[in-house]
Amino acid sequence: MALAAQKSDALEARIARLDRPTAGWTAKARADALARLSSMGLPGKRDEYWRYTDPAGLNLAEAAAAALFDAQGEAPPFDGIDRLKLVFVDGVFDPAASDDPALAGVEISLLSKTGGADLHWAQGLYGTLEAAGQSPVARPFAAMNTAFATEGVMIRATGRAAKPVSLIYLHKSETSDAILHHCIKVESGAELTLLENGPAAARFSKVMEVDVADGGRFHHVRTQGRDHERRAITHIFARLGRESLFKSFTLTANGRLTRNECVIDLTGADAVAHVAGAAVGDGDFHHDDTVFVTHGAERCESRQVFKKVLKNGATGVFQGKILVRPGAQKTDGYQISQSLLLDEDSQFLAKPELEIYADDVKCSHGSTSGAIDETALFYLRSRGVPESTAKSLLVLAFLAEALAEIEDEALAEDIRSRLEGWLSRHER
Repeated sequence: MALAAQKSDALEARIARLDRPTAGWTAKARADALARLSSMGLPGKRDEYWRYTDPAGLNLAEAAAAALFDAQGEAPPFDGIDRLKLVFVDGVFDPAASDDPALAGVEISLLSKTGGADLHWAQGLYGTLEAAGQSPVARPFAAMNTAFATEGVMIRATGRAAKPVSLIYLHKSETSDAILHHCIKVESGAELTLLENGPAAARFSKVMEVDVADGGRFHHVRTQGRDHERRAITHIFARLGRESLFKSFTLTANGRLTRNECVIDLTGADAVAHVAGAAVGDGDFHHDDTVFVTHGAERCESRQVFKKVLKNGATGVFQGKILVRPGAQKTDGYQISQSLLLDEDSQFLAKPELEIYADDVKCSHGSTSGAIDETALFYLRSRGVPESTAKSLLVLAFLAEALAEIEDEALAEDIRSRLEGWLSRHER
């Protein structure tokens, strides 16, 4: 009872400063989300899925200050990619810095502009996948996002998008506390690439609900950084129809606290879902990937590939689960989580899980931690490669399996250049 009261008190303080819209097509979803949130309270370290990550910084009534990072002339991510740019500054849409949404060839609207209307195509999606994703694991920050988010993009693709849609999150206030909620609907046979980058805010909460219909294809590539003192909690909830494709890759460089949750439900036969990530952290860096993939139909394929490079006391966490429901025969589920510890002070905490209720499946999981291969390092050094360059090459080779999940080579090359830049700045 004392613990429940503590969670309830923390929740009341956390949401006291937030305004919840009560009109328009989102009203019912928001009310339902608030009811879910009130029954859960905010998480604590004693909660099973928070045992490796302290949510205290996310529970605070006000966001802790996060210093702004000076990029010193470095080009922003995806700068060389032809894309449609939508810019958010501390969680507020900046139309002057954004492109005309019509140029992407898909339907795009803003939650802030349409949320008060009576009807919208996203009415059946907003909060729906988030609500379904609350079982069997409670995700209170996602419910809070649904209840209180006032901004986000609603994207509906009915054909192949003319160019990627790029969401750019700028951080300009040291105490900003941003909440964004995106809804993405990829209709039957349509295809969309979504890019995301930027630190977003001192504290950032984001939910993205993605509904991929039969034969649809969705590609997602994001980078998180670089303001180191930022804190972020993000959720992706995805539902896949028959013969659909969902691929998501995340690069995280620095950040005091980052937790990325991904909940994928394969509901149609022959669907494919790949989720991957590469994280590089130095010092007081804590990065948590929590993934839950449910196979609910026959002949579906899923891959979870996560690699973390940690040094100077950095911490990496991976919690991944594959659930195969009865009748989901011919399932192919693969999960790998690995860390490269560049010193003895860093740590990697992993909790891989398989739960299988079908008898004709191929599922595997593995998790390893280790240091740089001294034999490989010696080989490169003996060929005249400088030590710092040799270590960087080995780190990039370690991360290669995760980067291979990016289908677009131009995007993959941009990510490689970001990693090379990070490694050069953190050689010692």
